[in-house]
Amino acid sequence: MAKPKKTNEEKAKKVRYSYLATTPQGTKVKGRIDSYNLDETKTFLENEGLQVEKITKENEFLYMEIGKKTKDAASLSFMLTQLSAYLKAGIPLIDAVRILQRQAAKKDDQLIFMNLIYELTKGEPFSQALAKQKDVFPKLLINMVKTSELTGDLVEILDDMANYYTSIDKTHKDVINALTYPAIIFIFSIIVFTFILIYIIPEFVGLFKQNNAEIPALTRFVISTSNFLSKNILLIILIILLVTITYHYCYKNIKTFRKTMQTIYMRLPIIGKMIIYKEVYMFTKTFASLLNHEVFITDSMSILENISTNEVFKEIIKDSLESLSKGSKISDSFRNKWAFPTAAYEMLQTGENTGKLGTMMDYVAKYYGTLHSNYVKRLNTFIEPIMIVFLATIVGVVVLSIVIPMFSFYSQIGY
Repeated sequence: MAKPKKTNEEKAKKVRYSYLATTPQGTKVKGRIDSYNLDETKTFLENEGLQVEKITKENEFLYMEIGKKTKDAASLSFMLTQLSAYLKAGIPLIDAVRILQRQAAKKDDQLIFMNLIYELTKGEPFSQALAKQKDVFPKLLINMVKTSELTGDLVEILDDMANYYTSIDKTHKDVINALTYPAIIFIFSIIVFTFILIYIIPEFVGLFKQNNAEIPALTRFVISTSNFLSKNILLIILIILLVTITYHYCYKNIKTFRKTMQTIYMRLPIIGKMIIYKEVYMFTKTFASLLNHEVFITDSMSILENISTNEVFKEIIKDSLESLSKGSKISDSFRNKWAFPTAAYEMLQTGENTGKLGTMMDYVAKYYGTLHSNYVKRLNTFIEPIMIVFLATIVGVVVLSIVIPMFSFYSQIGY
């Protein structure tokens, strides 16, 4: 059988153009757009009411990475809230996106909205227009919008997704806020300690040698550390950078490494529970949103597998899809899974048995969202004194390493 021929549009590759134009009000505007050719770009801009003065093709290497970064949860929530408000006011979808494009302060956002308008004017469904923006919009949002196109409840979907991304953003910020202070203290401590060892300790070493002061073991250890850092500081920095870059690359690109590290993190005594609570919250919150908008369970699990960033949960979800294909219950795949708490499993099973899985997943999400928030607060309270003790210990070791030989030095003078 012969393969179907690709259309001209499928063969073509979009190119980025910069343009200078004048609005009907006489205002000069600059912008960018991704389209297939210059003539199509000019026609589109003129149909948008702009008088085109100049169109320039941009260098592909200058923009090849732009647009691949997924919008953060806070930006998505704000955008969806605005879009929903415009639709509720009776403004057509494409006009609502035009308003967002005019209001956007960032050039990248202006480009994204202009590209959405471009696709919508060609008759593309909103979900397809979102999907064509590379990885800018999450797969979950695209699938939910696609569902709304079948059910006709786009506004409701936008409101729900806005609330969803608001809660995700809050969860993310709770973790960042909890870890910021300890991280700052730790980094500051290391910098101060390194500075003292490299620049301060050598001055005292010369003083001790000149006066034949007795040097105890603690001071010898600090002096040895100081000498090592002074001779190898550039090598140490290079090794730290190399390890960091290697770790980041392996975590991002090697599935086995990523799963191993996530498993280790989730099994750690202190932060393990915090990670598990967050993952359960994300999973159940997303699952509930999909089910409550009448997405089939198998489709919901497929979407969850695609959007999940945790390989441990990906594996559980994959097992559940296999179980569903064999006619088993979804809860069977979550039984006795160390990463999925027993309480969450029991509620999942109850929701499945009662036919109220979406409602039950909402309850689970709220429960573990609250648990995660409280745990983050307790963790923050717990870490602060530890970091203070850590800083005090570093300072104490350095001070003692200097003071003890000084006593020996002064005793010799007094004698």
